[in-house]
Amino acid sequence: MKANELRQKNDAELTKELLDLRKAQFSLRMQLATQQLNNSSQLGKVRKDIARIKTIQREKAAAK
Repeated sequence: MKANELRQKNDAELTKELLDLRKAQFSLRMQLATQQLNNSSQLGKVRKDIARIKTIQREKAAAK
């Protein structure tokens, strides 16, 4: 997800998106542990998306 798209969302939408990504990350980690994960690059993409959301949340908090 692009940072510009995330900046247009409000706090509630960002929190929901973060929760969804955390669930996806957990699911991918379980798939990796049970050797069912075909594309391991998905883990990195989800981690980076989580970091983007956290960064934007901090930017919005600092702007207040």
